[in-house]
Amino acid sequence: MVTEAEVDEAYAKTRELLDDAEFRGTLNQKEDEMSAVLTINAGAGGTEACDWSAMILRMYRMWAERNGFKVIDLFEQDGDVAGIKSASLEIRGDYAYGWLKGENGVHRLVRISPFNAQGKRQTSFSSVFVYPLVEDDSIEIVIRPDDIEMDVFRASGAGGQHVNRTESAVRLRHLPSGVVVECQAERSQHQNRDRAMTMLKSRLYEIELRRRQAEKDKIEAGKSKIEWGSQIRSYVLDDRWVKDLRSGYKVHNPDAVLNGELDNFLKAYLMWERNPTGVVEDDE
Repeated sequence: MVTEAEVDEAYAKTRELLDDAEFRGTLNQKEDEMSAVLTINAGAGGTEACDWSAMILRMYRMWAERNGFKVIDLFEQDGDVAGIKSASLEIRGDYAYGWLKGENGVHRLVRISPFNAQGKRQTSFSSVFVYPLVEDDSIEIVIRPDDIEMDVFRASGAGGQHVNRTESAVRLRHLPSGVVVECQAERSQHQNRDRAMTMLKSRLYEIELRRRQAEKDKIEAGKSKIEWGSQIRSYVLDDRWVKDLRSGYKVHNPDAVLNGELDNFLKAYLMWERNPTGVVEDDE
């Protein structure tokens, strides 16, 4: 005889399988299968924003490692006092971009500042930009040599004495688009240039994807979309909550989120994007 507890357990497992299948159905674009490059930039606010950017960087690194992705540090610029002004990570693995593509935008932190002697509540902003890592030569992205300016410089931050002693870091500027990429991950200038070229190609591919999406949005006038650079999530540490401002998903354990427990936020956004009229209940 089947007990009520066994029925409940079977129902929960079936519901989990159906939810997972529905979620996987949101990752149906070619670029969703690719690895990802994630870039973080501190917003206005000096030391506060730089510290927040370092917290965000750690959050994504922990999420990636928790989910079995390989993480490669591409570039990091330290803040003047604490934290980072900017950083880029390569997150390698199947569907890394599909998982993270909804993280583009501004992340807002509200907390009692550890840098303020009066213990005042401070608001800080950091922008996150995610794009697919394009390594498929069949994708038509043409970059003319005359359209690129290259600078070399000594790396800052992590990298060891060799990196800091030689001008091995590379910055590429694509003149027609204004896109700038930087890499200091490798020991040699040549290797960093090759990796930077891959990053540049990936950025230009992502720009083309957004252009095509904008054209679709004009047709799908009733579909809600997030504008580039808009605020997407608030992390309010003193009141103990984190909320995605698009899907409405909310949790009351910010420590877990900042330690890389992002799966539910990522899934909630992707499901909401598929059905913007749906309501996501807060996780109380």
